[in-house]
Amino acid sequence: MTFHQDIIKINGKKIFINPFLYSRKFDEKTKRWLRESRQISNERINLNRSKFYPDLNWEVLSLKEKLFKDTTIELFLKTIEIIKTFNPNLNAEELSVIEKKLIFNKRIAFEKWSKKYHIKKDRLLLIEKSKSERAIFFNDWQKWLSLKETKKIFIPAFVIIFLAALTGWFAGISKNSCNPYFESNSNQL
Repeated sequence: MTFHQDIIKINGKKIFINPFLYSRKFDEKTKRWLRESRQISNERINLNRSKFYPDLNWEVLSLKEKLFKDTTIELFLKTIEIIKTFNPNLNAEELSVIEKKLIFNKRIAFEKWSKKYHIKKDRLLLIEKSKSERAIFFNDWQKWLSLKETKKIFIPAFVIIFLAALTGWFAGISKNSCNPYFESNSNQL
């Protein structure tokens, strides 16, 4: 039996322990199943917590850390299922060796993948939430502007603002028109 980072050789047969190396043989449904979280039941994940993280005290972990670890366990379980599917003639001892190598060599990579997955998912949810809030804001303004009462008030308010701007402008021009070429300002310098 020889070992490389993503390949184990058992009895002359190459077995990939990186599930994404099998992806060329997957259909779209299987690719989605592998990449998306929450495809395996929580009961099954909870049963396998001690198998993949035997020294971890789950009571002291935050909800976010538990989510990352559970997603990592789910990826372990999916990888084992994929290996069993593509190598149906493996016996229990060989599967045990593969699981140990998988846990030892892929835990850190799977944890990083899990964190990236959840960060990306959270970012997409935040973007979607802000789009929704923006759409609600514009929809509310559109509804308010389309009301008859708003239309009745809008024209007089616009006229008042326009007249105030004109008055201010003329007041500013008339103040400066008394001093041609701003002579008083140049003497002060």
